[in-house]
Amino acid sequence: MNPSSDPAQVPGRPRVAVVGRSNIDITVRIPGPPVPGRTTFASSPATTTAGGKSLNQALAASRAGAHATLIANAGDDYWGTFLYQTLIDAAVDVSRFHLVPSALTGIALIEVDPDGENRIILARAPETELTGEQVRGKLAGLPAAVVVTQLDLQPDAVDAVVRHHRAQTLIGNLVPHPTLGSAALGPLDLFVANEAEAAAILGRHHDDPIAAARELRTLGPRAVVVTAGPRGAAYSDAHDTALIPAPHVNVTNTSGAGDTFLGTVAARLAYQLPLSHAVADGVAAATTFVQQ
Repeated sequence: MNPSSDPAQVPGRPRVAVVGRSNIDITVRIPGPPVPGRTTFASSPATTTAGGKSLNQALAASRAGAHATLIANAGDDYWGTFLYQTLIDAAVDVSRFHLVPSALTGIALIEVDPDGENRIILARAPETELTGEQVRGKLAGLPAAVVVTQLDLQPDAVDAVVRHHRAQTLIGNLVPHPTLGSAALGPLDLFVANEAEAAAILGRHHDDPIAAARELRTLGPRAVVVTAGPRGAAYSDAHDTALIPAPHVNVTNTSGAGDTFLGTVAARLAYQLPLSHAVADGVAAATTFVQQ
């Protein structure tokens, strides 16, 4: 199920490579918060879809016009095959997407409340975690204009991305812990975090996402974006610092909105658009996504 060579690159479409994880999402819509000791009935049948931040970002980059490559593993089981086929159907390059024999595919359990807010429990499969050696091999010879990596991968995998990528732009994403400092952020051309992640790193919450983006830049990345949900996204680079507002819409589900935003931003940067334009397009794509 794993091709031995890359498909032909489409002329005029720059490549975005996304390094991270893939899993199955099992989503249920609930009428309200579960009560301990009582059964909560879902508002509708559960849905099963391809997921994982990196897989979602690769799909979004492909939809935004980039030639997307996903560097990730899954189990060689029914769900892994489902993920593989989903990527194929979305025209994402799977030449560096590996199904690990005898391994199980990770599963995310997602609860969505009536306001569209979500709670996620991720059951990762240790056998499918990327290693540094795998990352080095998969990045070798990959002509990507932009590389996106999850920063909570195994440290040797993140280090391999930093050392061996040959992209013009390296983007780091997903930091659910406060221990990340300049050693991890310094090599990044762009760091993307939501407000909660930014607060965890900075040790305090900024009411203004612009202030958070500006302070995160002092840790070393050349540019920072802080996503702020319904308020939009703030960016800060050497040229400008501003907030791109999001229009008010009726939200159906926020799960995956941040990934849609980042995949779109990565694709726009691969086309060499200014960061401000890329962020504006990312906000627009995420706004459309949460209404689906």
